[in-house]
Amino acid sequence: QVLRVESGGGTVQAGGSLRLSCASSGEISSYAMGWFRQTPGKDREFVAGISKSGGITDYADSVKGRFTISRDNAKGTMYLQMNYLKPEDTAVYYCAAVTSTFFSKVHSMPLDYDYWGQGTQVTVSS
Repeated sequence: QVLRVESGGGTVQAGGSLRLSCASSGEISSYAMGWFRQTPGKDREFVAGISKSGGITDYADSVKGRFTISRDNAKGTMYLQMNYLKPEDTAVYYCAAVTSTFFSKVHSMPLDYDYWGQGTQVTVSS
């Protein structure tokens, strides 16, 4: 399973929007997936997660109401729509996947995940 953050990173002004896409080399319907972010000197931080069915989602408190995670299993792609961006959202964003036997489970710990994308820089200017 190879994940690739295809598009969406870049620089935007505070209050703006970006959409990240994470594509898989194979099918993703067996995987719970998530987005994490990391800034220099800090641990990787959970941003959002989605169950393998897509029916259950979870968000870090810092992004609730602003970010939306979604997936299209037919296209093998996961998305993160980021609205009302703030300078503190600046980070390298990573997508991740973990084999899941449960349709409704969302994973929020980095150690739970087996596969990681290469990361994309998101910079929000004030």
